[in-house]
Amino acid sequence: MNNPTIVLVHGAFADAASWSPVTRALLDNGHRVIVPPNHLRTLSGDAASVRRVVEAVDGPVVLAGHSYGGAVITVAGAAENVVGLVYVAAYVPDKGESPAHMDARYPATDLRDHLVTLPNPSPGHDEGVDLSVEPSAFLPVFAAGLDPRTAEVLAVSQRSFADAAYTEEASAAAWKSTPSWGIVATADKTVQPDVQRFGYERAGFKQIVEVDAPHLAMQTNPKDVVDLLEAVVSAVGRPA
Repeated sequence: MNNPTIVLVHGAFADAASWSPVTRALLDNGHRVIVPPNHLRTLSGDAASVRRVVEAVDGPVVLAGHSYGGAVITVAGAAENVVGLVYVAAYVPDKGESPAHMDARYPATDLRDHLVTLPNPSPGHDEGVDLSVEPSAFLPVFAAGLDPRTAEVLAVSQRSFADAAYTEEASAAAWKSTPSWGIVATADKTVQPDVQRFGYERAGFKQIVEVDAPHLAMQTNPKDVVDLLEAVVSAVGRPA
């Protein structure tokens, strides 16, 4: 079996560049990598978009998701060529569960007090809302550990996140049939570390790695993320 292609899915308030240090290292190490856009509009629509990318790959795929991207890969990972799932500071919903449901199990993180809302009704939904992070809180809450000047750029170029995506229930739970691994970012102020642990443990992940990292662990601790991804590729890429 050829080594799988690694598909990296970003989370809310970010874009594909949030994976840049990990993407660069994986490419340097000879891996095939795809980092598609995650539109952050609806969980079903975002998952369908990622699944189309996955199913266009000729061969097996390891699908990785950060933050809300974990919910996306939980649904998109039902594609037949996905052989492994990797969650980084991520939500792992069950079928019929949303990221909002998971957050409700534990005390809120600092993020909740620093969200900006913008009305954005969609067809058939008169009360649609887009969410973003207050720029002044972006560094301490969302981008902790980054260079302040870099965080400032990210804050003013962040992608808004539709509340509908956060509250929509997952239509599938690919981790029930696909081997899965996870990284807990223990210093996360965006997604409660206990939300991460709960999801990973409930799903019976093959390995759970705890890293002293903030939410953007791919930026602050890329080696930890790369090491796990490469271990997964090695595990699922061995000949049967």
